[in-house]
Amino acid sequence: MNIISSLLGIQYPIIQAGMVWCSGWRLASAVSNAGGLGLIGAGSMGPQTLSNHILKCKAATPFPFGVNIPLLYSHAAEHIDVVLKQGVKIVFTSAGNPSIFTSKLKDAGIIVVHVVANSKFARKAQASGVDAVVAEGFEAGGHNGREETTTMCLIPLIKEQVSLPVIAAGGISSGQAMLAAMALGADAVQIGSAFAVAEESSAHIHFKEKVIEAGEGDTRLSLKSLTPVRLLRNKFSGLVEQAELNGAGKEILEALLGKGRARNGMFEGELEEGELEIGQVSALIKEIKPAAAILKDIVLEFEREKQRICQSIW
Repeated sequence: MNIISSLLGIQYPIIQAGMVWCSGWRLASAVSNAGGLGLIGAGSMGPQTLSNHILKCKAATPFPFGVNIPLLYSHAAEHIDVVLKQGVKIVFTSAGNPSIFTSKLKDAGIIVVHVVANSKFARKAQASGVDAVVAEGFEAGGHNGREETTTMCLIPLIKEQVSLPVIAAGGISSGQAMLAAMALGADAVQIGSAFAVAEESSAHIHFKEKVIEAGEGDTRLSLKSLTPVRLLRNKFSGLVEQAELNGAGKEILEALLGKGRARNGMFEGELEEGELEIGQVSALIKEIKPAAAILKDIVLEFEREKQRICQSIW
């Protein structure tokens, strides 16, 4: 059996990323019910909201699910307390130092996976005691690594440096991409953008439609001097780009970002003034479908392409 499927207790080695304003209990439970691992994205939730989503997810699926906790937010410690209180079995941490909370989570019997964007932090994650790492390449949406290492390069680099299972992320929305990632040594894949526009995603329909309309080159990595994030091009991203070209410092960019930009864009559907986080693979996403259909299509294409390559390569 696949090492990640065995570790997480799932049918397919496919994890739905815990995305802010997209990954509530409806999406997480739908993915888990379809055989993958659904993640509730805690980054856009207060502690009580997270607790409510966990309770609803437990009621909606008998299968394993997890919570993604970005460690850069001020309420990360409160989120940790919530998952401990609610008896969550799987936690993915990201955007921060895994050594802060990993021991506390592991002592409670929780499986811990940490998201990294380079081999240095993969080694640190392993030293902190995590069970697996997500190797997230430059193509990914949302918060990203400053090194701008692509997924195809990042997977083998990290596989060389750690003995942990490696989950590939960034630019993966199909069975073909999943097969390519696993050929490079990944043990599983984490998929964000394709599930961000699923029917069960809590993102606004206007945001989903904007993603469907996106073409090649319609995203860019922004706000590198703060926390790098990949955004769809719009009025807001244009203001950020111009400010960065003008040499704007951290304070100016923080003022421009303000508060609630991601909520405005992704959850409330403000397509020009809001922050629209999505990956480069958005150019390949052409329709809004149920999460179960997305996962099924990926699995079927993976098997079909694996057979095709085995038959044609020699």
